[in-house]
Amino acid sequence: MLSFRSELENLNNPIIENDIIDLADKIAKFKNLKIDEEKFRALRLARGVYGQRQPGVQMVRIKIPYGKMSFRQLRRIADLSDEYASSKLHATTRQDIQIHYVSLDKTPELWAKLEQDNITLREACGNTVRNVTASDKAGIDPNEPFDVSPYAHAIFEYFLRNPVCQEMGRKFKIALSSSEEDSAFTFIHDVGIIPKIRIENGREIRGFKVYIGGGLGAQPFLAKLAYEFLGEDQLIPFIEGVLRVFDRFGERARRQKARLKFLLNDLGLEALLRLVAEEQKALKVKTFKVDHASFVSTPKLPEDSDYSSVKVEDVAKFEKWLETNVFEQKQKGYYGVYIKLLLGDMSSDLARRFADIAEKYAADDIRITVNQGYLLKFIRKDALKPLFNELNRVGLAEPGFDSPADITACPGTDTCNLGISSSTGLAKALEEVIKNEYPDLIHNNDLKIKISGCPNSCGQHGMASIGFHGSSMKNGLNVLPAVQVMLGGGVNSDGEGEVAERVVKVPSKKAPDTLRTILDDYDANGNDGEYFKDYFKRQGKMYFYNLLKPLANLNELNETDYIDWGREHKFVVQTAVGECAGVIIDLVSTLLFDSDEKLEWAKETLSNGLYSDSVYHSYNVFVNSAKAMLLGENVKNNSHMSVINDFDRIFVETGTFNFIEGSFKEHVLQISKNEPTEEFASEYFKRAKAFLNEIRSVRNSKVAEAV
Repeated sequence: MLSFRSELENLNNPIIENDIIDLADKIAKFKNLKIDEEKFRALRLARGVYGQRQPGVQMVRIKIPYGKMSFRQLRRIADLSDEYASSKLHATTRQDIQIHYVSLDKTPELWAKLEQDNITLREACGNTVRNVTASDKAGIDPNEPFDVSPYAHAIFEYFLRNPVCQEMGRKFKIALSSSEEDSAFTFIHDVGIIPKIRIENGREIRGFKVYIGGGLGAQPFLAKLAYEFLGEDQLIPFIEGVLRVFDRFGERARRQKARLKFLLNDLGLEALLRLVAEEQKALKVKTFKVDHASFVSTPKLPEDSDYSSVKVEDVAKFEKWLETNVFEQKQKGYYGVYIKLLLGDMSSDLARRFADIAEKYAADDIRITVNQGYLLKFIRKDALKPLFNELNRVGLAEPGFDSPADITACPGTDTCNLGISSSTGLAKALEEVIKNEYPDLIHNNDLKIKISGCPNSCGQHGMASIGFHGSSMKNGLNVLPAVQVMLGGGVNSDGEGEVAERVVKVPSKKAPDTLRTILDDYDANGNDGEYFKDYFKRQGKMYFYNLLKPLANLNELNETDYIDWGREHKFVVQTAVGECAGVIIDLVSTLLFDSDEKLEWAKETLSNGLYSDSVYHSYNVFVNSAKAMLLGENVKNNSHMSVINDFDRIFVETGTFNFIEGSFKEHVLQISKNEPTEEFASEYFKRAKAFLNEIRSVRNSKVAEAV
C-alpha cells in the first residue's frame, strides 16, 4: 500500500496516478537492485527528479509552462518546499521553479500533492521536450500581433507524455516570443516561434516565423529560419515532424553532439526540412487549430478599491521603481509590474507573503520571467502606490529589473554536479559593484550581465553583453577558481540574436575588477547612444583581450584568490557527470526490458484507439530490440538510423537473421510511410511483438551456448 494513496485518490486522473505510482514502483525496484542505475536515472529525470551535488538528496524541478502560475499554485509550491525541501523556491531561466534537498523516497508523494493544484514534474528534466517558455509579457505586450500564450499552452499539452519525445538523444527546447523584439530569445532554441499576421482577402491570418536548431552551451549555434510565415494550424504538426526526425537521426552516443543544432549542421537546413516533410503523412494530426478564442486572456482581477489617499512611503525609490519595473499594458489603464529577485531565490515564507500582496492588487496570473524574476499583471494605476509600499516592506520592490543590477545566474556549485566555480557568490559580488559604484545603470535596459557555473550556459552567459562562466586556472601546483569572460552577446535592435565571444579567462576574485574595467572603458570611449554590443564590435575582441589581460596575470596573487566566492576553504575542482541532459543506456538486459515495457504501452494505446501513439511505441520496440542484438555483438550505435542500418548489414544481409522479409530498414520505416490508422497500428504492433519474441529467442540461444 502506498503511503500517499489518499493524495492520489484526490487527483481523479488515472494517467497522472499511474505515472506517480510508476515512479514509486521504480524507486523501490532500484533500491532492491532490480533496475539498472542508468535506466532508473533516465526515468527519474523525465519526472523532474535530478541528483544534486550533495549525495543522498535531489533537486526537484517543477514545470511551469510558459511561466504562468496562479496564486494558489505559488502557495502550494511554497508549502511543499517547507514540507519536503529547503524552504526556498528558485526561479530558473526556463521559467521553472526548483526546490532542493528532497529525499528520493518522498518525490512521488511530493508530486502527488503538486498535482492537486495542476502542477507537474513530468518531463521537466531528461531527454524530453523541456518546459515550453514564452515572453512574460504575452497577452499584455503593446507590440504583440496576438497573444502567444494559448499556443504555448497547446504545445505543452500536446507533447506532454507524447511517445515521440520521451527518450530522445537529448533535451529539446521550445520558446515563443510575443513580438519581433524576441524577449524569449527564440534564436537559442531548438524551435523558436514569433507571431506574425498576414492580410489575405481583407482577413487577418495568424501564423508564425519559425526558427530551428539554436542552442548555447560550449558550442553555441544561432537558430536558422525555417519559415518566414507558417500558418497557425501547421505549427504543432511541424514541431512533431522535427521531433520525429531528431529522434530517429539525432546523435545518441556522443553526448556533446546530441542536440538538434548538430544534426542541422550535419544535414543542412534543406535536407532536414525535407525529412520533416516526409514525416507528415505519419502524423496523428495534419493540422492543429488552437482554440485561442476560448483561452482566458484576462484572468480574475481583484475587487475595485479606493487607493486615492495612499501615500508613498519612499518617494525616491518609488520613482525609480516606476521607471525601471513598471510598464503600461496594451490594455489601457492597466500596468505590468516586474519583481527583481537576487539569483531568482525566494524563501517559502516570502513567497506566501508575495502571493497575499499580489492577490490584493493584480490579476491571478503571475509569470516567471526568463531572467529569474516575476511579473504581475493588470494592476490599476491608482493601485501602484499601495502595491509598492507592501512590496517594499518585504524587500520585493528593488528598482532595476533586467538591468545590469539584475544579474542572471544559475545555482552552479551550490547544488549542481557540473558547477566548476561559484556563480551565485560572484553574482552577489557583482550586484554590489553595480549598486554601490554604478547606481545609474539601473536605468540601462541594454547591457545584460549573466553568469553560469560551467560552460553549459544555464545562466545564459553565451548571450550576455558581459558574461562569465565557471572555470579553473593552474598556478604551478595550485588551482584557483576562475571565470571565462565573454562579451558582445544578446538581442540587437532588429531583434536578432548574437552570441557572445570568449575574450579572456581571469581568476574569479578578479571578476569585479574585470567588470569595473569594462564599464569604465565603455563610459570613457563609447559614442553617445552606442549600445555595448555595437561598441564591442567596433573595438573588436583583441581590444578587450588586451584591456583585460593584466587581470589574468597570476604572478601577484594572494591567499584569498585561491578561495571561491562564498567559501571558506581552498578551492578544489569537484565536478561529476551532469544529469541535465539525461543518460545513454547500453545494457542488453535494460534494452530488452525497455522493449517489453514499450510493447505493453503499444498494446494499451492500441486498445484505447490512440493509433499514432501505438505506432510510435511499436517503432521503439523494433529499435530497442535491434540495438540489444547489436550490443550482444559488441556493436555500439550513435543514432536510431545507425541501429537500423547496422542490423541490416550485420544480421539481415549475412543471413544470420532471416525472420523478416526484405530489409529491416524497409520493415521499420513503414512508420513514416503510412497513416496512423487502426489497421496499420494493429499490423505494426503484431510485427513488433513477433520481432521482439524472435530477438529474445536468438538471445536466449546465444546465452545457452555461452554457458
